[in-house]
Amino acid sequence: MSRQHKENHLVSRIGWLRAAVLGANDGIVSTASLIVGVASAAQGASDIIVAGVAGLVAGAMSMAAGEYVSVSSQSDTEQADLVRERMELETQPEFEREELAQIYVQRGLSPELAAQVADQLMAKDALEAHARDELGLSETTTARPVQAALTSAATFSAGAAMPLLAAVLAPAGTQVWVTSIASLVFLAVLGAIGAWAGGANVLRATWRVTFWGALAMAITAGIGGLVGQAV
Repeated sequence: MSRQHKENHLVSRIGWLRAAVLGANDGIVSTASLIVGVASAAQGASDIIVAGVAGLVAGAMSMAAGEYVSVSSQSDTEQADLVRERMELETQPEFEREELAQIYVQRGLSPELAAQVADQLMAKDALEAHARDELGLSETTTARPVQAALTSAATFSAGAAMPLLAAVLAPAGTQVWVTSIASLVFLAVLGAIGAWAGGANVLRATWRVTFWGALAMAITAGIGGLVGQAV
């Protein structure tokens, strides 16, 4: 009896990994930028902490709502396509069978074999076959709004807590530098972890995340300094 070879592909992580990395990255960058901007405006320590906490809570809620709405829109589109495909299978099955066969021909099968494959797959589950091979939908890529919203909110909060903690522990007058340096370290670690989990190039991902985070904090610090001088 042959043994089944089971593979765990990294693409199965796309849904939650994207939301997790996006949430944590936004949490670190936005909260750190907010803290650095307020600190650059020469505000007191209590104002800096209040701004950081407010940024954490508001950002987490915004991420959750934004992810839920955007992924729900994707889910609605997927469901609409499935409804349309189901109707077409009921009203013109022969056309749909030929359409599926042509997809397999374009992938390299002979017309005869493609027709046989289409017949067998449609006999088992016609809608699933068309959803996967015509629409490009699968269990791995299916939109999951609640999962995306919760993942983004949780990871944003975790990411935002890091620069906030650095600001709380930083000696008076050093919040800008301590928060900036700590946040860049956090971003580098996040980029490395995200790349490792997704099987991507670790150095490239780390550099990309760190560079854009540093740029965001630098711009915010500059604007905060200008506003502080003007006020």
